[in-house]
Order: sequence, then C-alpha cells, then structure tokens
Amino acid sequence: MEAWNAKSRCCAVILAGGRNTRMLGRNKAFLTIDGRTLLERLLETLSAIFKEIVLVTREPELYAHYPLQVVEDIFEARSSLTGIHAGLKFGAADYCFVVPCDAPLLKPELVHLLLSEIEPAVDAVIPFIGGYYEPLCAIYSKRCIAPIEAQLERGDFQIIRIFGSLNVKKVEEEKIKRVDPQLHSFLNINTPEAFESLKALIRPSKI
Repeated sequence: MEAWNAKSRCCAVILAGGRNTRMLGRNKAFLTIDGRTLLERLLETLSAIFKEIVLVTREPELYAHYPLQVVEDIFEARSSLTGIHAGLKFGAADYCFVVPCDAPLLKPELVHLLLSEIEPAVDAVIPFIGGYYEPLCAIYSKRCIAPIEAQLERGDFQIIRIFGSLNVKKVEEEKIKRVDPQLHSFLNINTPEAFESLKALIRPSKI
C-alpha cells in the first residue's frame, strides 16, 4: 500500500487510557505548551494524513468535543494492548496506525514511511530502534484482532509477545532516521521532568 491512499486504507488510533501515575495524576493529553495541548498538536499531524481518527480512553466524556471517534476498551484490564485491540475493533479501516496521546512531535514523514511499508501479507509494521521494537508508534492489521484477543484472554498484556503470532515487518532504525534523524516521533511524556524537556524542544523550533 502506498502512503498516498492511506486515508482509505488506514485509520489513526490514539491511546489515551493510561493512569498518568508518573505525571502525578495529570492527564497527559491535556498538558499545554504555548496554549496548545499535546493532543491538539498530535491531532494536527494526524488529521492531515488520516480520514478516520479513533481515540481509546476510559474517560470518553473528556473528549466529547473533539472531532474524532471516541471509544472505550472492550477488555476490562487497562493496558496498551487492550487499547490497540479496541482501536482495531472500532476502526473501520483495514489497518490502524497506533500512537499514544503524548507524542506531540510525531513527524508526518515517519507516518508516511510506515504506511509505505505495508504489504498484503504483513500483519504489523513495527519500528525497531536500538535493538527494541516501538509497538506504540506502529501499524496493525485487523488480522491482529484474533491473536490479541487470545493473548488478552490469557491475561498476558505484553505487546511484544503477540509478535510471535503475527507476520511482523520490522522497520530498521537506519531507515527511520532518514525521515526523523533525532527520533522525536518516539518521545513520550511520562514524568514532569520529561514534560519540561519537551517544552524546551518545542519552543525554540516552533514545532
């Protein structure tokens, strides 16, 4: 699949179901830099690429005014894998690009790169950086639903463990750095200190 027809073949899934424990209970989606929330910055990037955007959360009322489809986890357990599952179930497209709500430096070039890596027999397109998979900035096919459900029913919430049941295409770091040299797309905000560092990155470059 080519990146140019992404709007008809792939949707975006934003995961916003975390407990925000290390952020002292502050909802990361609504952290603000220069008058814009992290979620608004992410939506600006995604809406230019995808026709369909799905947000998975345990608090749907907080996102009712946003122009996107808001859904809740189907499985009771709270985990990123249950969020991926809900996005795949509710999204209308064949593929879902999954990203956390606290990734405001996501680069469109990276998204287009991952979309261009989709092949008919591939179940998931996963960045591979520093010897590790980046499963929360990745693309999953609806064919992943059944294996994910089987794993969740076993009470196993480790995303990378599902890969053994899938045809995964790794996107190597060298290729990723051609479109995102500093790997800013993978920066997530888990602590107040990380948020301060993010602000220092955004303000000088006016991203």
